[in-house]
Amino acid sequence: MRILVQKFGGTSVADLTCMRQVQAKVEKALADGYKVVCVLSAMAGETNRLLTLAREWSSRPDPSEQDVLIATGEQVSVALFTMLLRDAGWKARSVLGFQMPMHTDNDYGKARIMNIDSDRLKQMLDEHEVLVAAGFQGCDECQRITTLGRGGSDTSAVALAAALEAERCEIYTDVEGVYTTDPNLCSRARKLDRVAYDEMLEMASMGAKVLQIRSVEFAKKYNVPVLVRSTFSDASGTLVTKEDPSMEEVKVSGIAYDKDQARVTLREVPDRPGVAAAIFGPLADAGILVDMIIQNVSEQGRTDMTFTVSRSDLDRALEILESVAKEIEAKDLIHDLGVCKVSVIGVGMRNHSGVAGTAFRALTAENINIMMISTSEIKISCVIEEKYLELAVRTLHDAFELDKQPAEN
Repeated sequence: MRILVQKFGGTSVADLTCMRQVQAKVEKALADGYKVVCVLSAMAGETNRLLTLAREWSSRPDPSEQDVLIATGEQVSVALFTMLLRDAGWKARSVLGFQMPMHTDNDYGKARIMNIDSDRLKQMLDEHEVLVAAGFQGCDECQRITTLGRGGSDTSAVALAAALEAERCEIYTDVEGVYTTDPNLCSRARKLDRVAYDEMLEMASMGAKVLQIRSVEFAKKYNVPVLVRSTFSDASGTLVTKEDPSMEEVKVSGIAYDKDQARVTLREVPDRPGVAAAIFGPLADAGILVDMIIQNVSEQGRTDMTFTVSRSDLDRALEILESVAKEIEAKDLIHDLGVCKVSVIGVGMRNHSGVAGTAFRALTAENINIMMISTSEIKISCVIEEKYLELAVRTLHDAFELDKQPAEN
């Protein structure tokens, strides 16, 4: 049995006209001899509408009941699309998360997939040409509905492809693939033919909206080829796949950015063992992700500790840190919302020197001050003032000549 998983996002199923374009993609795969698992998101805007409804009814919606509510968006999509396929004469059925079943933990709103009953799904595929699966949702051990977090339909699709040993997973969206940077910020951004899993992980972690980061983690773990394509064109798309030697010939593959950043500084912290644990332990216990961390050189037994958190976590972080600051006798607690992060990404950085120097010189030439720096073997990230974001992205894109094809880079 040749199996293909195709996932379509909210804009792809926004209305009947869009769904007919989805139908054409599915029918093309069927004509090519595949059994198709078609994973759908809720119609564009529907999840936001349901979340707004929840907040109208409750100031603090119960997470498990909110999952029950917002999972209905995908249920509408799969039912309507299955009707289209059946009217066209195809053997198709809709499948919800609990019917697969896709088992998750009970962390409502951001549940993680534990296992999928692939035998049951294959049995359904024996009887049908297309399974129209609800993305974004699963069920816990108590048979309560769970959701996987925003963008979770990507994760649903890749997990299903892994469980069913599908030939590949196609992610259809409203863009034609993965670009060297955001085309909305840089008109010279170029669509990439291929991206390594590690590069895509870094891009997703930096806020690139093409794929949810957990879907890329699944793809890498189970070696699932993921093809990112547009629902609305026949462009070849971008293949997210395992790294090969040719990818390392290119120093830099892309420039990513993240505006969801807030900088926090604890000033004049006592420089003694255990202080870092006293600061970051309570933040971790509260589920607050700390990104970049810088500790200044100690003077007279005291130092400044600066780090970044998501803006959505800032208020909770400050509430926790106010108490921590008193306990450790820090002089002051300050924060800054006017920052962002830009990153230079590429697996080729492992084998090429000079990337950091090129990036720093390019930003300096535009008088863009770098506040914080962090590195990994395939990424260099800089925190800068948010007002310089667009200029920084375009400057770095030009500095590494990313508008050129790889052979010319």
